[in-house]
Amino acid sequence: ALGKLYHPDGECGLAIGAEKIGIPFAIPCMGSNTFDEIKSVATGNPTRWLQLYVNPDREKALDMIRRAEAIGTEALLITVDAPVFGKRERDRRNKVEVAPVNQKSGAKASSSGVVMALQSFVDCTLTWDDMKWFRSVTKMKIVLKGVQRWEDAVMAAEAGLDGIVLSNHGGRQLDFARSGLELLAEVMPELCKRNLSIEVLMDGGVRRGTDIFKAIALGANGVGLGRSAIWALGSYGTEGVEAYLQILKDEFELCMKLCGVKSTK
Repeated sequence: ALGKLYHPDGECGLAIGAEKIGIPFAIPCMGSNTFDEIKSVATGNPTRWLQLYVNPDREKALDMIRRAEAIGTEALLITVDAPVFGKRERDRRNKVEVAPVNQKSGAKASSSGVVMALQSFVDCTLTWDDMKWFRSVTKMKIVLKGVQRWEDAVMAAEAGLDGIVLSNHGGRQLDFARSGLELLAEVMPELCKRNLSIEVLMDGGVRRGTDIFKAIALGANGVGLGRSAIWALGSYGTEGVEAYLQILKDEFELCMKLCGVKSTK
């Protein structure tokens, strides 16, 4: 979120890099660039998703979904591991004043920091029953981001959702929460023994192409990139993102060759 805190290119830089390498880009609902700005810079045939913190006001949530649909967004990544935000001490010390452009409210950071000022945009009462509402209002794929237990993975598959992201929110919620890679080893056998089919992604700690290989070897369909991509953006802007993603791709392919793997399928 708030990509312009790191570089003036903001989320547009991430979108350009993702399109060039041929991977999906999840637009953050609390971003620094509007949906239209992102659409204007990634004009080929990009795959767009929307990372969504569900607004307590469902009309506002629906408005964001409709705006995302209007630019061809294919999936909703509904973040479920942040009903309240963790204690982020560096953020509280920074006291940066900024507002997400895709929200209808002008909330800005206060003495509590950026994250706490954004808490009003997040519905802390979200339940499984709300997934029925999302199904009723959009044809986009529904993905739960932030699953931490195999039981929830099974429930998501049984509920007919399209995917899950195994994640500990970059360690920024509970700093002792298990990593996505650890969760994969637990979740995949439980899904398999029940013959349940659902797309499984993981994020957190992906720094090398070899990390992607490990995740896929454990059964993931793919991985999410967050902090590392932001480092590339903050250091070198759009060109940094493009170079970083190419490095990952090259490392991943090299790892495949060294492990004697011809295909990930």
